[in-house]
Amino acid sequence: MSAGVRLTAPYLDTRADHLSFALGLPAREALAVTRLDLGGLPVELRLLGASHQVFAGPVGETLACLPGEPGGGPPGTVTRTVEGWRYRFEARVLTCEAEEFTARVAAVRERTAGREGALCGVFPGSPDAVTALAAHRAARIITWQTWHTYPQAGQIVETRTRLEAP
Repeated sequence: MSAGVRLTAPYLDTRADHLSFALGLPAREALAVTRLDLGGLPVELRLLGASHQVFAGPVGETLACLPGEPGGGPPGTVTRTVEGWRYRFEARVLTCEAEEFTARVAAVRERTAGREGALCGVFPGSPDAVTALAAHRAARIITWQTWHTYPQAGQIVETRTRLEAP
């Protein structure tokens, strides 16, 4: 599984600024799903045709191209308290030259390959068109990271979420 999950669905995202962020949306149709039990907490990593969803405890996080939503790209930081859980989402958009972009995508694919708690989807048309997710737990804190790559724009969206139990 070193190459990741080879997807057959078309690559829908074109640039980071087409993404929208939302909490609390219902599950959307997924191309691939990984279900985990992180210390008794069910976590679901969902790779969508338009990016990702993560469900963990009381939180449902979506970063995707959403029909009818304006996009605008991921927010830099979002903090909330959800049913007593402390939630913090952070995102950054990197713009890279071709060689650096390819090296960074290869590192993401290597980091998530065959790892329990990770999911990496490779879209048709380019080995650098990737959406990857990885989650783990340390004591009362669940964290997950995601990577969304846009080869045509040389952009990588990296997110990191921290969810702390009450």
